[in-house]
Amino acid sequence: MADEPEFETGVENAPEAQPSTPGAKLRVAREAQGLSIQDVATRTRIAQRQLEAVERDDYAALPGIPYAVGFARAYARAVNLDEVEIAAQVRHGVHNSDMGARYEAFEPVDPARVPSRTLAWTAALIVVLLIAGFTIWRTQLLTPPTGEEIAQEQAAPAVARPAGAAPVAPAAQPVVFTAIDDVWLRIVDEAGERLKDGILKKGEIFTLPAGAKGPTILTGRPQALSVTVGGKPIPPLGAADRTIADVPVSAEALLARGAAPAATTATPASGASASPARPAQRRSAPASVEGSAPTAPAPVAPAGDSAAAPQP
Repeated sequence: MADEPEFETGVENAPEAQPSTPGAKLRVAREAQGLSIQDVATRTRIAQRQLEAVERDDYAALPGIPYAVGFARAYARAVNLDEVEIAAQVRHGVHNSDMGARYEAFEPVDPARVPSRTLAWTAALIVVLLIAGFTIWRTQLLTPPTGEEIAQEQAAPAVARPAGAAPVAPAAQPVVFTAIDDVWLRIVDEAGERLKDGILKKGEIFTLPAGAKGPTILTGRPQALSVTVGGKPIPPLGAADRTIADVPVSAEALLARGAAPAATTATPASGASASPARPAQRRSAPASVEGSAPTAPAPVAPAGDSAAAPQP
């Protein structure tokens, strides 16, 4: 029996139709990865209804052309497709549709990153506040001061000097110590440096250095020192034979003590005669005896008479 020719029973499957629109390509890529439309919405942070419109190529259901292109780019990035190619196809499809007349000149890179309305209003409010603050500052800066403000600025508070206070002497006035008698003394400045330490002989003079800061004196006989500031005598620095220590002897401190009292001279009493007193004549006082007659005074011998006066 002749062999019968074998016929192939299997029929090769026809190649599957490739999606032609960008929306169909996105849907196929999503289904190939086993993702739901909600999964893509979570990844892209785009509303599910808007992603469904992208899959249907229903661009009229989207807010505008820039959003349609941006949503498609985000969708393609989420399913690992070439976002540049998808965006170009969406843009081409939009131009060929009724939305082409509404084409806008800008296109957001990622609509999911577009700031929310609350954030936009907050930023606008901050800008308005900054502009208002700057305007107020400029207004105050350019507004001329009033007459009262100028008077207050010019009226500097005067420092009242206490009554009886001696004027402060200029630092150039020399302080001179003259020894009335031999006296030991020690003068140091505020740093502890000794400016004078030892015995000042009678008649010797020590002048305080002009640059001395905060000088003080230590001595046991302040009455043996004559102190002058710029030739002006100063009262004694302390009681006689009483030790003084840490007494300031700068020109300002010494002048604050006041001037030394001037020496007073005795004046004759009013009506007194300048001529020497006349010696009183010696007279014999009459003796008064009770019950007897008074005795007459003895006659006084004339001047130059060598004879003694007779005794009664």
